Order: sequence, then C-alpha cells, then structure tokens
Amino acid sequence: MLEWTGERIIPKLMKPTNGMLLEHIARYYFATPYARGRVLDIACGTGYGSHLVAKERKREVAEIVAVDNDLPTLQYARREYHHQKVTHVEGDATDPELPGKLGTFDTILSFETVEHVADDRQLMDNLYRMLNPGGVLVLSSPFGRGRGMPTNEPFHVHQLTPEQFAELFTRFAETDIYYQRGVTFEKPREGVRYFIGVAVCRK
Repeated sequence: MLEWTGERIIPKLMKPTNGMLLEHIARYYFATPYARGRVLDIACGTGYGSHLVAKERKREVAEIVAVDNDLPTLQYARREYHHQKVTHVEGDATDPELPGKLGTFDTILSFETVEHVADDRQLMDNLYRMLNPGGVLVLSSPFGRGRGMPTNEPFHVHQLTPEQFAELFTRFAETDIYYQRGVTFEKPREGVRYFIGVAVCRK
C-alpha cells in the first residue's frame, strides 16, 4: 500500500478538504474540456486524474496513456483506477527515446512535473515532439526562485520564475497562461500573488 508522503497525491488516503488534493483535482477538471483523441498524462502519479478524464470525456477521448517513472505507483493506479481507455506505462518524462516509444498525441497533460526534473528543456522537447500539429498541451508548475536555485520543497529540483515558466512555451503557435489560486484559474490581477502557473498551448 502506498503512503501519502506530502507530495504524492493519494485521494483515498486524504481528507476530502485537503487543499493540495483539491488543487490537483481542480487542474484535471480545468484541463478536461481540452482532452480529445489520443491523450497522454505524463507523470500521472496514482492515476486518479487519468481516470477522471476518461470518465468525463468518454465520447471525445479514444485512449489515455498514463505514464509515471515509479512502478509501485503505477501498480496502485492499475488496481485502484482501472479504466478500459487508460493504459499505464512506466517511463521517464525526460528520456529522449520516450517519443519513439509512445508515439504522438492530440492532447498532453503534464501537472506538477517540470519542478521535479533537472532538465526541463528536454522534458519540453519530448512533449513538443509527442504533440500532434493542432494538438493541445496543458501544463502546470509552481513558481519559485528560478532554475538552478534551491527550494523549500524536498521533492523539487527547482521552481521556475513566472518569466522562465512562460519561456518554456515559445515554440508553440498559441499559448495562454493562467494562474491557479486554490481551485480557481484566472488571468493575473493587480495585487494578487500567485504560486502556480497553468499553460494551455496549441502546436
């Protein structure tokens, strides 16, 4: 049985009012309307999000490939969040061979992944290569002191600044950046401090 470490989201072991859980679920609900065709959920964790999208978009989604680099977590996902349209695959988001292994997708979801990898540029290159022309990437990450700078989060390699976050998406044809505040998503407002960015990008 997996244990909640403070970073890994396991809804069945958390109170329904847990703020981190609510924020994570809100990101999947925010992204659900974009999901269509063949979908990739990269760094899917325990699989609740892939399952949510599969249920909510059963007519629009043909397949969801849910990828994580931790085998016990994937085994938990297969057991607790099985869905006929979801396939769980072990893989490293920064592996340059990943696009060749997985193919291409119409929609890619990547929530709270960038801050966990040292080479975020390789991650973005992989995501770009795996996204079909006209496809949509929805990606989120917390803000912090910047690339290469230490963070207060033991599981984070670094946390990008808002400016560095925006620079990740320069290759895309269209990019809209929203800011998450609790379970809401909005464009920036004066006097409000935001801790999480969410980008919606079209190739």
